[in-house]
Amino acid sequence: MKSRNVVRLFFSTLLLGGVSTLIASFFVKSDIYVENFNPIDWFEILGLFVFFIGMGLVFSLVSQMGFFAYLTVNQLALSVFRKFWPTVQIVIIAFALFDLVYFRYRSVDDGTITPFLLTAIALFVYSWVVAGIKAKETHKRAFIPALFFMVVITSIEWVPALRTQNGDYAWLLIVPLIVCNTYQLLILHRLTEKK
Repeated sequence: MKSRNVVRLFFSTLLLGGVSTLIASFFVKSDIYVENFNPIDWFEILGLFVFFIGMGLVFSLVSQMGFFAYLTVNQLALSVFRKFWPTVQIVIIAFALFDLVYFRYRSVDDGTITPFLLTAIALFVYSWVVAGIKAKETHKRAFIPALFFMVVITSIEWVPALRTQNGDYAWLLIVPLIVCNTYQLLILHRLTEKK
């Protein structure tokens, strides 16, 4: 990949992270916005915009680190596991989904397993769709690595927000992670293809 494309990928992903977090904050933190819109406090609203865009930029960096770490690990695993690497990826995907449900449910004192189950199912279905698009645009062998990246790497990147007691930050983090990871996965082959 040319250095120009690396810089383009970096800044476009950064922009997506900032914008998506700002948009998500309107829904997740709507009470803060309502508080500052009645009466209108432009200084506080500007501060909120800067805060959430800055937060999105940081989340975008987490996504980009995860993406490039995955590219490195994938190449290493291909040389170690060879033809068994797709099978190993499927096992790790299953474990990551199990982890999203069971271990998170065990860490909560009261409540039902349903929200954790729905979260894992939603992530899996979305990842399946994105992996299908990637495989259709490139090669059918790209399906399992794309699914692995979208499920496992996104789950790993999401862990810091999942460990907090405030669920708002978990939702504020997953939106830019999903957006940035999807964008990076689907744009990579366009940036690396030879003209």
